[in-house]
Amino acid sequence: MKIAVLPGDGIGPEVTREAVRVLEALDLPGLTLFSGDVGGVAYHAHGHPLPPETLEMARAADAVLFGAVGDPACDNLERHLRPEQAVLGLRKELDLFANLRPAKVWPGMESFSPLRAEGAGAIDCLFVRELTGDVYFGEKGQRETAAGDPEGWDLMSYSAPEVRRIAEIAFRAAAQGSGKLTSVDKANVLETSQLWRDTVNAVAGEHAQVTLDHMYVDNAAMQLAANPAEFSVILTGNLFGDILSDLASALVGSIGLMPSASLGERQTERGTFGLYEPIHGSAPDIVGQGKANPMAAILSAAMLLRHSLGREDEAKRVERAVEKALTSGVLGFDLGGSAGTAEIGDAVLARL
Repeated sequence: MKIAVLPGDGIGPEVTREAVRVLEALDLPGLTLFSGDVGGVAYHAHGHPLPPETLEMARAADAVLFGAVGDPACDNLERHLRPEQAVLGLRKELDLFANLRPAKVWPGMESFSPLRAEGAGAIDCLFVRELTGDVYFGEKGQRETAAGDPEGWDLMSYSAPEVRRIAEIAFRAAAQGSGKLTSVDKANVLETSQLWRDTVNAVAGEHAQVTLDHMYVDNAAMQLAANPAEFSVILTGNLFGDILSDLASALVGSIGLMPSASLGERQTERGTFGLYEPIHGSAPDIVGQGKANPMAAILSAAMLLRHSLGREDEAKRVERAVEKALTSGVLGFDLGGSAGTAEIGDAVLARL
């Protein structure tokens, strides 16, 4: 079992270190971890945020554990050289088209949500976000209007096969859970969304055990805050999924508690190849201060165990250890506590 560890920039190395400690503590036979440069660190060392050797390392692994990318010193580089292009490049080159982002409020943590306790306690949903299409990967550029004014443009598009393959994953996830799926789009305005909705409806005909409903993205944002219990599995495109899942991170109390998995179709010996990362950024303002919450990175490692290594028992052990640390009052600075990065890691290990 080979895991490529790509810590990246900012607090990425700090939180990834704690996730690696948890993986090593499980003492899994045959587990090998090796690391590489990515993001701003890679640009400074190799002249590119995703060097060929890092990409090949990822391809050779069963899974990738990813930290974060983003370096203010690189903000003025050409777009293709900026650190953020590394994670976009990995998704595209490895065809990681399905992003899974679970959002839940852990028991006893309801007071950290901006919602009332009864609403917060009902949050337990899974975002299934398409990851390699949409406006993020469409053609883009800047030009002049007829009046000579500068104008930026970005092309949003989806093909039916792209929608079908992400919809299949969402329907399967819903079938394994509550049997309810909400597809989010903007079909009243966007032709891209109309094709999305038509294709999802066609896929629904093959999954009679799942109840499907559609929701416009603006209403979905409102209902996530007003009635989160309405949602179980949420299927959506790249742009809308990015925004809605970040909204969900505020509702659960902190973005420092939100893991994610990016999966494709490639199968490993024990599961599906994937890239696993906390959804927070590189947070350059707190680098080296020990204030970063590593729980999202640790929970990402749990998703890695489940989806790529086929180790469901170990994944549940890690998740229970995180829950016990939280409910016993081990809280990071993002949750108003004083536990540092390594202290949180120690607490999870002790409960593991």
